[in-house]
Amino acid sequence: MHETTPKVFLIARPSVDLDGMRGYLREVGGESWLDRRLAEVDGESSDGETTGAGSRGALNSGEALVEFGGRACYRSWEPGLNPNVTKVRTDRREYFANILRSGHGSVLEHANWSFALRDVSRVFTHELVRHRAGSAFSQESLRYVRLADIGFRVPPALEPMREQVLAIVEQLEQLQVSAAKALGIDEQGVPFHVKKEVTSALRRLAPIGLSTDIVWTANARTLRHVIEMRTAEGAEEELRLVFDQVARIMQAEAPNLFGDFTRRDDGSWAPEHHKV
Repeated sequence: MHETTPKVFLIARPSVDLDGMRGYLREVGGESWLDRRLAEVDGESSDGETTGAGSRGALNSGEALVEFGGRACYRSWEPGLNPNVTKVRTDRREYFANILRSGHGSVLEHANWSFALRDVSRVFTHELVRHRAGSAFSQESLRYVRLADIGFRVPPALEPMREQVLAIVEQLEQLQVSAAKALGIDEQGVPFHVKKEVTSALRRLAPIGLSTDIVWTANARTLRHVIEMRTAEGAEEELRLVFDQVARIMQAEAPNLFGDFTRRDDGSWAPEHHKV
């Protein structure tokens, strides 16, 4: 066996099709909004004061999608397009602050980010998959993946008996290896469905704390909820550890959507605006 530490990798972020976006805006008379946002990106890239995706010399697509969806609701690209709207917020930070303040959270669901969560436990994934709304999951399958080398992280609460814990995990790993050999599933000609059946049965004898990988995609609204909930003082310690990393990533990725979060001394991330 080998000891592990959970890691978070951001593997995908939103993107926009500027031609399609501009085509729609030309139809409704809102092209000036897009021109203004693109000009802001150019300005940030040239003067070095960049935020979010601006630091990559491109429009922050996640924030742009959210704002696009929000303005489409009210046709608030410019004054006069909707007779009921005589004034619009042109500053994007002010616009997003109003979205969060007013709880208009449905528009946050347009923007999705994907994470590869490495060496998290099955304890962690069992809790993560409860957040089904606004999420997608692809987890390493122990029906197919043989446990020949078990990764494991000793949680802080068990540190006083670390050696005993590791010894038990090593015994369980040896059982996985010896059982596979005794059952002959690596012998020539053994059908794959037989290997799968045995592999699936053997996972029942593995610790729930073994390290595994999961790919998780979530929209901005879900991310806000899960970060707040899973970094709270009473949350499971491994989830607090992982979502502390996720929170840091998202504040850098979309500061206007996650900038109202503050990391407290106890490690929890608390938003100014709850249940957006």
